[in-house]
Amino acid sequence: GATRPAADAPLLKVLVTASVMAALLKCLLSWRMLQSEVAAVEAALGQSLEAGRQRLSWLVSRDTAQLSASEVRESAIESLAENLNDSVVAPIFWFALLGLPGAAVYRFANTADAMWGYPGVYRGHDWQWAGKWAARADDVLSWVPARLTAVLLAVGSRGRAMASLRSEAGKTPSPNSGWPMAAMALALGVRLCKPGVYTLHPGGRAPQPADTASAQQRAGAALRLLVWMVLLTLLVAMLAGWLLAGLACTGACTVKGAP
Repeated sequence: GATRPAADAPLLKVLVTASVMAALLKCLLSWRMLQSEVAAVEAALGQSLEAGRQRLSWLVSRDTAQLSASEVRESAIESLAENLNDSVVAPIFWFALLGLPGAAVYRFANTADAMWGYPGVYRGHDWQWAGKWAARADDVLSWVPARLTAVLLAVGSRGRAMASLRSEAGKTPSPNSGWPMAAMALALGVRLCKPGVYTLHPGGRAPQPADTASAQQRAGAALRLLVWMVLLTLLVAMLAGWLLAGLACTGACTVKGAP
């Protein structure tokens, strides 16, 4: 009985450390805000086209003044898919690999790219050189997470989201953002278009209000799946560590007790 608190101490330390790290990681994620903003665009669009355009301008950097109702909705769904990677999946991915420093470095690179990573003149400033390092760093750090996000979004789509995913994802100028957006378009069966730049799943239908809700549900399911994957991986790693430590201790004790 006297040794039980000492035996429980490592487990308690693990639980406390995990809780603190989870709380700190949450500060680096923008999941609730992303969901709220996408829902707000759909709600505003239900009031009027102009209200929808105005609300969308809070979420995207493109000019929303001339967008149709369908294009407003498409932009909101695109933003949800792209930012699911940028604001949620990628930080969790780098956290799983490198801990909080990894997640923080990724968020810094992604935010810097969002602020400075524009080719040429944007809003009166020349970002040609200032933003190049940010864009390159974000491209490298997002490469694996973007494709992971696409796979997570495609789960449960009965293969249709995977058949042409690679070709659809290659239609965007970015080497990464096309993956989650194309996966979302294919999974929902809708067309997602940025006028004059790309059209993802051109054979799909124009998204309806219900598709915005479906996109949010699919993004939420993808996040839950990722969290379970990370927790399972950490649990297996922790159990493996304890097992190896136990075997090492057993071996050491055997050698020590040998005549």
